[in-house]
Amino acid sequence: MEALPPATRYATFREFYPYYLSEHRNATCRKLHFAGTSLVLGLVLAAIVTPYWWLVLLVPVAGYGFAWVGHFAFEKNRPATFKYPGYSLAGDWVMYWQLLTGKIRFQE
Repeated sequence: MEALPPATRYATFREFYPYYLSEHRNATCRKLHFAGTSLVLGLVLAAIVTPYWWLVLLVPVAGYGFAWVGHFAFEKNRPATFKYPGYSLAGDWVMYWQLLTGKIRFQE
């Protein structure tokens, strides 16, 4: 499925996701997203199983920090989060799962 132009208003996540993937073509950007999302999961787990509940405060830094470095430094585009925050968050998790399961490759 071909990605729609970024000016499009997406009615469903199914329509949005091809555009989301088109904004993550760079392998380093995808790897940084994966690293950030993995760190988010680790921080949440650590906050639950240790007395260090404040680790959850680092979740936005880990999640967005890695992703935004990927976009600004490697992908050379603006993160979809700025225009489509809800769909973008869902896209992060779907792409993470697809990278984890091999449906999407880390390399270009």
